[in-house]
Amino acid sequence: MAATPAPPTAPPKPTWDPRSPTPMPWLRPTIRIRLTLLYGGMFLIAGILLLSIIYLLAAQALRTGSQPLFKIVDFDGLKVSSNDCPGIADGNLSLTEFNNAISECIDDQRQVALDNLLSRSLLALLGLAVIAFAFGYAMAGRVLSPLGRITRTARAVAGSDLSRRIELDGPDDELKELADTFDDMLERLQRAFTAQQRFVGNASHELRTPLAINRTLLEVHLSDPNAPVELQQLGKTLLATNERSEQLVEGLLLLARSDNQIVERGPVDLAEVAGQAIDQVASEAESRHVTIRGTRRPAVVKGNGVLLERIALNLVQNAVRYNVPEDGWVEVTTDVQHGQAVLVVSNTGPVVPAYEVENLFEPFRRLRTERTGSDKGVGLGLSIVRSVARAHGGHIYAQPREGGGLVMRVTLPI
Repeated sequence: MAATPAPPTAPPKPTWDPRSPTPMPWLRPTIRIRLTLLYGGMFLIAGILLLSIIYLLAAQALRTGSQPLFKIVDFDGLKVSSNDCPGIADGNLSLTEFNNAISECIDDQRQVALDNLLSRSLLALLGLAVIAFAFGYAMAGRVLSPLGRITRTARAVAGSDLSRRIELDGPDDELKELADTFDDMLERLQRAFTAQQRFVGNASHELRTPLAINRTLLEVHLSDPNAPVELQQLGKTLLATNERSEQLVEGLLLLARSDNQIVERGPVDLAEVAGQAIDQVASEAESRHVTIRGTRRPAVVKGNGVLLERIALNLVQNAVRYNVPEDGWVEVTTDVQHGQAVLVVSNTGPVVPAYEVENLFEPFRRLRTERTGSDKGVGLGLSIVRSVARAHGGHIYAQPREGGGLVMRVTLPI
């Protein structure tokens, strides 16, 4: 008899996280820093060239190392005194020695003058270079300020606020052309997203009625005690399929609604929301032999209570359903950390590769299962959680646990 093949094991976790921040961000060569270095470097190179030319011209003008400008032909009775050239004060020098001493003294004084010119010019160049770098940094910031405005608008758009526009004024240059192009792109994106949400919402509303009618007809048929067994079994199968379709429609409708900004907000305690979600999942957790635990401290946020309850419910349901067969647990905690309300749901379960975590937030995506045919849901739970969290200005982070399972961390502004 052939041996049963061992079940496939999960791939090893990557040793690096592509989402981790860049080390030492203050050393990041931003465009402003590069422009500053470019401006200052060009000034410094031009200053060095100019200083070299001035030095060479000054040296040529002083005729360093050339023949002396004058020569003593008779120095009977001549007395010379000099602090800089003490050698010429010697009265025992011959005429030739005296002329040579004067030539050497003149050459030394010329070299001293050139050295003084060079040192003072270098100090002046250093001071001007510092001023040039500071001026270049200020000018680069002024030139790049429209790009900063574009970046801030792009960040606001990344937070699901497609109504923001740059509306850059000023001269009709390349930056204004870039900003206008970006505004046009945002306009088209907003129209596309609005049309998509409207279509999903309308389609979900239209599908609700026939599904509700089908469910009613099936329930009436199943309530007939004289119906054949085959029809009873078929009716149960169709009722389960209809129920799954209703869940899909409700999920699509909620997903379309949560993609918009929340207009009606009120104080909502995440601890209370998590408690209600646990109460709704308690029977299912008991049937699957999963223990729910955790400490829930008050964490009040401003938001929509129904949508925030769906966040906790979806996370707890997923943690219960995707768990180990025996002795599994789910830990639900709420707290306020660093000025933000935090909801953490962790559980035991199958090993999840780190590179698979982000795919779990895509609609209809599950871990190592088909897109359809699962009895654990319709595949919209985590997509709805992320959409609702973004609509409230928050984020959700997922991290694999050592030994299997996930840690889901939702942060919301207070």
